Amino acid sequence: MKIELLAPAGNLEKLKIAIRYGADAVYIAGQQFGLRSAADNFSRYEVEQAISFAHHRKKKVYITLNAYLHNHELEELPEFLGFLNEVHPDGVICSDLGVVSCVGQHTNIPIHISTQASVLNQYHAEVWKQHGAHRIVTGREISIQEAADIKKNTGLEVEMFIHGAMCMSYSGQCTISNYTAGRDSNRGGCIQSCRFKYKLYPEDQKPVDTFFMSSKDLQGIRLLDQFKHYGIDSLKIEGRMKSNLYIASTVRAYSQALNRLQNHQDVNYDYFENELKKIPNREYTTGSLSSPADETSVYDKQDELCTDYEMAGNILEIDRSQKRCAFQAKNKIQIGEELEILTFSDSVKTIKIDHLLNMSNVVLTVAQPNNIFWLPWQEGMEVQNVARMKKTNDNRIR
Repeated sequence: MKIELLAPAGNLEKLKIAIRYGADAVYIAGQQFGLRSAADNFSRYEVEQAISFAHHRKKKVYITLNAYLHNHELEELPEFLGFLNEVHPDGVICSDLGVVSCVGQHTNIPIHISTQASVLNQYHAEVWKQHGAHRIVTGREISIQEAADIKKNTGLEVEMFIHGAMCMSYSGQCTISNYTAGRDSNRGGCIQSCRFKYKLYPEDQKPVDTFFMSSKDLQGIRLLDQFKHYGIDSLKIEGRMKSNLYIASTVRAYSQALNRLQNHQDVNYDYFENELKKIPNREYTTGSLSSPADETSVYDKQDELCTDYEMAGNILEIDRSQKRCAFQAKNKIQIGEELEILTFSDSVKTIKIDHLLNMSNVVLTVAQPNNIFWLPWQEGMEVQNVARMKKTNDNRIR
């Protein structure tokens, strides 16, 4: 059985990047009925374009309908479902029983139950199956073996998170954001209160400033053989609001490792772990994938992300006759810096910047964010390749 690698896509550009770097499926949101209200999200035209792009490459697209809705919103949902019937997504991700019922009445689109529903056992999963569910996105509080038991005892597909930011509570059910900012985690407005610094007052001790609620990020690259052994259907990467570099790096690492594993080849986990450390992270934990998460999963540090790297930019077009490509900078790039181009294959191309020419062949002393300049082209480099570079100043970033 081939394990599906499911990637986030906050906009159409990220969707194309995820698919070209090896994702088998992507999950996206329209401009209504989903969480992550701060993400770009997709207009109806973009949803149609996304599905067309993916299906042409034999990839899948799942639509998130995972917000909890009020009556007036449920009254508007059938019209949107009519649109989805016309564009044929491969599934919808829901957490509200009313939404699930509405989807079942108006479409034949497969229903996936969101991690927001906190499905942790087979009896809960069986209830969703009776209401038409096709797949369970399990709560992040259970192990791989527990998820496999749900699959075995219900016949449902199971999807598990393998990488990304972790909620300090049962996913989406923390209410701190509601009380401190009036923004509801189940309406897509969570301000991630768990990342803030708090002052604790231990009995008979001095007050302590701490980030005691913040979780390390999930990373399960070394557990791929267990996911395969237990027959987990889909592995999900969190992060529709993350950068192009995050999407490219995570999808590339997990896709390549999975391909090697499923082709019975050796997997160099040290290499892939090192690749994942080159994207912003709060250090890594395996969460509850093997055993229940404990105090070692707490990221008791400042709300900053660890990495020595940052995104350099991406390739816009290639001029093979001149062996050069148009490159758009996303951060400041100076002469003497080295760019690492993440190709769509196994290789990483390293290019040292010894001069900078803009598109009019005018010499630049430095490329500022969004500047476009000519970059030497090497075989294997393609349009939409993402590049990273080592940070030249402080290696801690927001």
